[in-house]
Amino acid sequence: MRTDRIGKTLSHLPDLTTRARLRETELCLRKEIGQVHSDLKAEIKQVRSEIEQVHSELKTEIANVKLDLIKWIVPMMFAQVAVIAALVKLL
Repeated sequence: MRTDRIGKTLSHLPDLTTRARLRETELCLRKEIGQVHSDLKAEIKQVRSEIEQVHSELKTEIANVKLDLIKWIVPMMFAQVAVIAALVKLL
């Protein structure tokens, strides 16, 4: 009878050990997930900063291209007017 009582008491020990190990694993995983989360936040912040920088550079480049186009279009318009005027005089 006593061995049955000891057997029942000891039969719960693996469950307790398993639960303790499970809890320990859970805590380790939570810590690791927290670390990954904070690493991802830092990387997202860095990527956003890089995107803002590229956006700014693109705006500057677009403005430069527009200026170059205006530099070419205005003289071409005057040349076109001159060609039309010359054609009108010939006719």
